[in-house]
Amino acid sequence: VGRSGDKGDSCNVGVIARHPAYLPYLKNALTEEAVADYFAGALDPQRGRVTRFDVPGIHGMNFLLDAALDGGGIASMRPDPLGKGFAQMLMDLEIPNLPSLQEMREE
Repeated sequence: VGRSGDKGDSCNVGVIARHPAYLPYLKNALTEEAVADYFAGALDPQRGRVTRFDVPGIHGMNFLLDAALDGGGIASMRPDPLGKGFAQMLMDLEIPNLPSLQEMREE
């Protein structure tokens, strides 16, 4: 599950595992480097960076993408300078070797 938003030139992307057993797979695949590579076209080449924060109480992670919105809001020349769609974009990233919940229950 993902949710995102923006504040100025930064974007915040939250990712929550639908089941706690998925979290290790998500953490392995969604590193700061992997998320930065995925959003390389949006991050400012000089200032852009991604920081991951673990949110253990809800089996999730929070990513802060600095300098990802070309100034943000009305300062940007991008057609959609806001971060509201970043979570949906990140949901398209393939997580390798992710078993189904049925397979996890059988183990």
